[in-house]
Formats: sequence, structure tokens, C-alpha cells
Amino acid sequence: QVQLVESGGGLVQPGGSLRLSCKVSGNTTCISIMGWYRQAPGKERELVAAIGSRGNTDYPDSMKGRFTVSRDTAKNTLYLQINNLKPEDTAVYYCNAPTVCGPPVSYWGQGTQVTVSS
Repeated sequence: QVQLVESGGGLVQPGGSLRLSCKVSGNTTCISIMGWYRQAPGKERELVAAIGSRGNTDYPDSMKGRFTVSRDTAKNTLYLQINNLKPEDTAVYYCNAPTVCGPPVSYWGQGTQVTVSS
């Protein structure tokens, strides 16, 4: 079992920045790639960023530029830095960790709310 706990969300004015954190615990033997997703009201969940075990990152074209994913393996923590926040970034942000060995499982955190408003 893997547990993911996100934190760092909140209410931010347009143009501001936030750093989200995802604390990882449990048996991470079969966890390699991790990602951040978000889901806005009335919309489907979408990928924001992904990072491999060696620190290689990947972003959808629509997310390039303002989002930066990183991971601190010593602290078992995943981060998402969001700069120049816009109202359309308002969403619940989720941490995700799919297994790459053993039974196929996709672990999710409970999410952290980000609201961008003046």
C-alpha cells in the first residue's frame, strides 16, 4: 500500500505562486513515475506534470512554462511549483502514483484545493 497526502493549496490572487507538496509513504518498491493531475469543477481530470525516478520530467504542451514538478527522494515528497497563477488554474490538484510492478494499482491522494481569485 502507498499513501499520498497533498498539501499547500489555498486561495491565491492572480499572478501569485504556490508550491504544492505530496508526501509519499508506504511500500514504494513498485513506484517509479509520479504525477500531478487537476480537476476543475465540471471538467475531467487532466495531467499537469509527471516525473520519473531519475528526475526526468514531462509536461503536456498546455502546461509547459508555469508548472514545475520535482521530487525529493530523501523526504519522500513530490512537489509542484505553480507560477503566475490564473483563475483557470482553479481546481483540486491530485498526486498520483501508478505501480510499475506487481498488481496494477494507481494510487491517488485526497487532493488539495487551489483557488485563484482576486
